[in-house]
Amino acid sequence: MRNVLVTGGAGFIGSNFVRYLLQADTGVQIVNLDKLTYAGSLENLSDLPDPDRHIFVEGDILDSELVECLFRDHDIDMVVHFAAETHVDRSIFGPADFIQTNIIGTFTLLEAARKLWLTEELKPLEQVRFHHVSTDEVFGTLAPDDPAFAETTPYAPNSPYAASKASSDHLVRSYYHTYGLPVTISNCSNNYGPYQFPEKLIPLMILNALTGKPLPVYGDGKQIRDWLYVEDHCEAIWLVVEQGKPGETYNIGGNNQPVNLEVIGTICDILDEWLPASPNVPHDQLIQYVTDRPGHDRRYAMNIKKIEQELGWKPRESLSTGMQKTVRWYLDHPDWVTAVSDQSDYQSWIDKNYVERGEVE
Repeated sequence: MRNVLVTGGAGFIGSNFVRYLLQADTGVQIVNLDKLTYAGSLENLSDLPDPDRHIFVEGDILDSELVECLFRDHDIDMVVHFAAETHVDRSIFGPADFIQTNIIGTFTLLEAARKLWLTEELKPLEQVRFHHVSTDEVFGTLAPDDPAFAETTPYAPNSPYAASKASSDHLVRSYYHTYGLPVTISNCSNNYGPYQFPEKLIPLMILNALTGKPLPVYGDGKQIRDWLYVEDHCEAIWLVVEQGKPGETYNIGGNNQPVNLEVIGTICDILDEWLPASPNVPHDQLIQYVTDRPGHDRRYAMNIKKIEQELGWKPRESLSTGMQKTVRWYLDHPDWVTAVSDQSDYQSWIDKNYVERGEVE
């Protein structure tokens, strides 16, 4: 039986991964370490399947003493590292938290793994794995005709968030080449799905449309992203952890690259169909163009041939099917939306980041 330390497991992707492990009959025991910042919530961990295999610990990955104790006390032989500050806009307003959590926090986890697995040899190396979850944003931006990001694409981060994740990737890779720590890295595209904090594009658009609020669109709305349904991502991560080669990096993407306006239009179309009596029909009348954010990358796209060929993975959900599942989930979980949105700084943050930007004339 594997004893897995999941960091950031009360956040969006982390909590979905915890559910995936508990539902997929993996047999693992999970220790879930999360600081419970604005984007992490115990609401994301309610009604877990097979909860006896899950232990939650509130704490910070920067706390080296706590991290080392968790390794020892729970006989940890696998780390799946999600814990990170992830919102580009927040990194523009306040980059310091991103440096601390994403770089120093990753270093703290690596040092604990090195000490217990390599120096003290508490576990045979062939039985341990450190998996680091990263992002496509480390590669920078693509021109319209550029080939998609591959695992060999040079790093060129353009925001404090992306730079902090690039730094953490380099640290993880260095611990493999310098110390022989068995690591894998995955770089994923934009995720969406259940339990995503409402400040991100897709839940923000769903919830604003439901309440008749403006749908704020950066610039011309023609930025291109590769959208990945979160459950597909969880399946891919587990495959990499179980079958990926130590020292290797794997790109994970959704195999679609719509412009942001198309994503928003899809949400509006679904709501128009499902809620024909809404006073906000057609919901696309709520679209409002706002000043673009600084350094906004124009296009991301992921080449996923490596994980397809080596591990046999490809996304199950199309943008259409995944979006329908996502909209349905938010419609069916108003109590969750209220609980996570009812935080002191949430509305002030939305006002600061969208309303105060000003509408484009």
